[in-house]
Amino acid sequence: MNVQLDSRATGSGKIATIVYDRQSKLNSLNGAGIKELKAAFQNVAKDTELRGLIFTGAGPKSFIGGADINELNELNEKTSREFITSLHELFILIRNMEVPTIARVNGYSLGAGMELAAACDIRIASSTAIFGMPEVKVGVPSVIEAALLPRLVGWGRANYLVLTGENIDANTAYDWGFVEKVVEAKDLDEEIQQLTDIIANCGPLATRNQKRLISTWERLPLEKAITAGIDSFSTAFSTEEPKQMMKLFFDRKKSHK
Repeated sequence: MNVQLDSRATGSGKIATIVYDRQSKLNSLNGAGIKELKAAFQNVAKDTELRGLIFTGAGPKSFIGGADINELNELNEKTSREFITSLHELFILIRNMEVPTIARVNGYSLGAGMELAAACDIRIASSTAIFGMPEVKVGVPSVIEAALLPRLVGWGRANYLVLTGENIDANTAYDWGFVEKVVEAKDLDEEIQQLTDIIANCGPLATRNQKRLISTWERLPLEKAITAGIDSFSTAFSTEEPKQMMKLFFDRKKSHK
């Protein structure tokens, strides 16, 4: 098992990719893997030139195949709390990244894998991807970031996933609003690159401000969320970025006349 961290220069900064490689176990998450991933996300979060982050599982078969059932089978009441808390801490790191996070879903995305995808900002899936929350089939409830599912797919569909443990295919996940786009497996990397290039060419300060604002929207009542947006908009003009980005916009418009 290992976690790979790569980056490429594009637009106004860098796009990083974190790859979790435990292919012999369908990239299932165990305690050691969770620890490695937490370190990788903490490391990349320090990069001030970062404009976006891609997460994926190694190989064509699996994004994250869930939590390692062999390790789960050895847990007791105390160690189960430690395990699930550590997993939640990983998801919090992903949700708190200051730049957009993209889940590149390339196969099985089950249980903890579907939750990890939910913790990302945008989900792009291969047409061969499979999603599911099978925890009730092994005697435990779906917890932690499964709480994001009703916001993404609605209560009825979230109930279906966590109460039946049944899987859904990529097109169903798209129809339900869980993934933003489904493409053929051969086109997945090209689609991800196009998306991250677009993100990297947006205003870097504006993008980070937008991420913070989205997080605020999740927590606040509507009127307070709107007020927070007004504050964020005004704060943007305390920097030179709006003038710089608008100049680029006008320059492009002139060049197309």
